[in-house]
Amino acid sequence: MKKSLLSAVALTAMVAFSGSAWAEVLIGVAGPITGANAAFGAQLQRGAEQAAADINAAGGINGEQIKIVIGDDAADPKQAISVANKFAADGVKFVVGHFNSGASIPASEVYAENGIMQISPASTNPTFTDRGMWNTFRTCGRDDQQGAVAGAYIAENFKDAKVAVIHDKTPYGQGLADETKKALNAAGVTEVLYEGVNVGDKDFSALIAKMKDAGTTLIYWGGLHTEAGLIIRQAADQGLKAPLFSGDGIVSDELAAIAGDAVIGTLNTFAPDPRQNPAAKELVEKFRAAGFEPEAYTLYAYAAVQVFNEAAKKAGDLDPQKVAEAAKSGGPFATALGELSFDSKGDITKADYVVYEWKKGDDGKISYFMR
Repeated sequence: MKKSLLSAVALTAMVAFSGSAWAEVLIGVAGPITGANAAFGAQLQRGAEQAAADINAAGGINGEQIKIVIGDDAADPKQAISVANKFAADGVKFVVGHFNSGASIPASEVYAENGIMQISPASTNPTFTDRGMWNTFRTCGRDDQQGAVAGAYIAENFKDAKVAVIHDKTPYGQGLADETKKALNAAGVTEVLYEGVNVGDKDFSALIAKMKDAGTTLIYWGGLHTEAGLIIRQAADQGLKAPLFSGDGIVSDELAAIAGDAVIGTLNTFAPDPRQNPAAKELVEKFRAAGFEPEAYTLYAYAAVQVFNEAAKKAGDLDPQKVAEAAKSGGPFATALGELSFDSKGDITKADYVVYEWKKGDDGKISYFMR
């Protein structure tokens, strides 16, 4: 009798354990969790984790609980491939990430081969979705859209500027710089300098000297906030009076920490701040109550998990290829960014960029504000 009872208990425990293990959907979050771009990795991680917690509290994704798995690519393409391979081996079926286009593009090949659907909250290089792959999506816009806005703005508002176009040689940075240069040239503006620097460079004295010799009055930067902050600060220290204009890669309050007061007057393109969306008010307050400011790509990562959830509902399935098909045909989906629909490439159908200026807010803190 005791033996039968014990066997029944053991069997029940085994069923319960296997059921809970089966009833999990693994979603990978890939980005620079460590290194110079870790601020952006934290945004992706916190956004995805909060979305998973909220969806789990509401019953999960098609009745199954989400488990978040973190992959640190350190903003390195080779490491991104390693992360992708580990996700595949671990049974991950959906990925939020990567942050850098140079990481997302090679990793997407691994994901496609292993039946994994990928939504990047931040990779803006057109190549990411232009290859016609089934599995690549993004909740952000594209560099050809962003560059067109930046080029038009500069041509309109800096009519006599001598523009130096500088980039960090990455798919994102050079891609954005080239798209902006293309828009400037089409508007009749020819840059006085076009130069590439290396990610991780610290001393930009030689570059600043070249810009001064060229008579630069406006710097266009294609790259991230880490190098941008140093360029801004060193240019000010060396007497180059030229504001810096950049893209979404500098939208981190860390830029002000690096550049100091010299950052005031810096401009950048980015989508309208999702924190200002009334529909996201409670969510933003939830992040702030937890001590995390959901700036830049936090809500883009949150929205990516929402898309997985909503598209899986439309598909009535958790097979990534069926979810991907539903994502392209089943929108619009309600997200923290507003309603999102996707085209046949996996790009959002409505992407708009606006211009921000870095200045002191009413609280005295320097940050970026819509112009």
